[in-house]
Amino acid sequence: MLVELSIKNFAIIDELTVSLNKGLTVLTGETGAGKSIIIDAIGLLVGGRGSTEFIRFGANRAEIEGLFSIDHDHPVVEKAKSLGIEVEEGMIIVRRDLTTNGKSICRLNGKLVTLGIIREIGQTLVDIHGQHEHQALLQQERHISYLDSFAKNALKMTKNEYLSLYKKFTKLKQQLEQMNKNEQELAHRFDLIQYQLNEIEKAKLSPNEDEELLAEKLKLANNEKLYKALHDGYNSLYGEGKGLDWVHNALTHVEEAAAIDPDLQSLVESVSNCYYILEEASFKLSHHFEHLEFDPNRLEMIETRLNEISFLKKKYGVTVDEILVYAAKVEDELDTLVNKEDRIQSLQKELDAVILDLEVEANALSTIRKETAQQLSDAVHDQLQALYMEKTKFAVEINQLPKGRYTEDGIDTAEFYLSPNPGEPLKPLSKVASGGEISRIMLAMKTIFSSGQGVTSLIFDEVDTGVSGRVAQAIAEKIHQIATQSQVLCITHLPQVAAMADQHLYISKQQLEERTKTNVRQLTNDEKVTEIARMISGVEVTELTREHANELITLAEQIKTNT
Repeated sequence: MLVELSIKNFAIIDELTVSLNKGLTVLTGETGAGKSIIIDAIGLLVGGRGSTEFIRFGANRAEIEGLFSIDHDHPVVEKAKSLGIEVEEGMIIVRRDLTTNGKSICRLNGKLVTLGIIREIGQTLVDIHGQHEHQALLQQERHISYLDSFAKNALKMTKNEYLSLYKKFTKLKQQLEQMNKNEQELAHRFDLIQYQLNEIEKAKLSPNEDEELLAEKLKLANNEKLYKALHDGYNSLYGEGKGLDWVHNALTHVEEAAAIDPDLQSLVESVSNCYYILEEASFKLSHHFEHLEFDPNRLEMIETRLNEISFLKKKYGVTVDEILVYAAKVEDELDTLVNKEDRIQSLQKELDAVILDLEVEANALSTIRKETAQQLSDAVHDQLQALYMEKTKFAVEINQLPKGRYTEDGIDTAEFYLSPNPGEPLKPLSKVASGGEISRIMLAMKTIFSSGQGVTSLIFDEVDTGVSGRVAQAIAEKIHQIATQSQVLCITHLPQVAAMADQHLYISKQQLEERTKTNVRQLTNDEKVTEIARMISGVEVTELTREHANELITLAEQIKTNT
């Protein structure tokens, strides 16, 4: 669950910290007070699209931080470990900053992470459902994802197998299409890569040749300096009164001392070893400078060769190794073009084999979906009955694509159908459902899906729009039901939903020094009665509306006790 939320310099919010509880938390307040802004901040925190427009006027950045309490087996724990992030005592802190230059800075338990990681983690922490999702429910292309979500593990293995085959299918299909391109285009390509391969092969490159030549060039270009350094090094060691003479004298004196004190024998060995090492080094120095030769022709040859390699690098790679890799690649392509017909036959044979397997898995998906469609329809009917839509018919229609056509979802399309009134035929949901009906269908599905989603927190942003009376009460009870399995945050204008709250937060705004500021405070029991009475009356709170509010709260407590 989301334990604490801190927001700073976000829209009209100056700075606020909100502590949240388990169960159902409702947010109420006057229109424009900033209720939806808080939900926007949570959405941004878990990977939503950012914009500099969110930053409070006059501030350099907006800061949002959330503390989440999670179970030890929550997917976030494994993800955090893979990133080298410790999760202690089941707590994880997500932070996101937006700067005025458009940059987004994300942290997980204090460690910098990418927005992609925050978005991936956020999907397992928070599920935000707003009025815009009513439109998503009307989009037929999304219905199959709802169906598959309901199927859960029954579909998982088959779908994973199908997706694996589908990737092979698309790759082979693309390769075949490439092979069957315009003959003239392929002929041009053949000539080009033949020329490129000949040019590289003619150069007779060897791995790391450029690095070896550069090292030799450096040595030849500094031949005089190298000779002087070697010669001076040798002269410093060898000769009368030079380094070796002094070390030899030191060895003689140490040997004399060891003859008197045997404990110094190890010191004699150390000095003796140093002497012979230095003597060997002087011989090697002498050998090097005596055999050092300067060949101006060799330097010129190296320069010419490096220029040739540099010319090839501009065309085929930044190193000799990259050029050789490119040569191998175009050689394979050339071989493919030379043996084009054989390659096409081979690819087609491989594709036909994949299609056979793909068809099997696609049909298996269809079978599972048809069974699941009926189960989902039955489950939605059960939920709609409790939402006073008992006469409404709901169905999931599965259709198959034309033979030989495949998508990531298989060969199926799914669409939700509805008949709101008895005697009317089932029609596509998008063509017959009203706003209130869509809200109830969505809530029915959330009730069905919430137990299996494993999401830490669910957020409803005014999903009760367009309903009233006994339907409003039914919606309140459904939201409470969901809140028994997940933490639920709900912005509402319905007194019935507010009465069900385990925690009631009131959002208000005030003007200080000509700036607007949003405030959040948790209502006491008496304040909760007053706020619900205001929601009932809309204008003036009377003793009668307070009695009605008390009655709603009492009824809500009875329902929660019996749940």
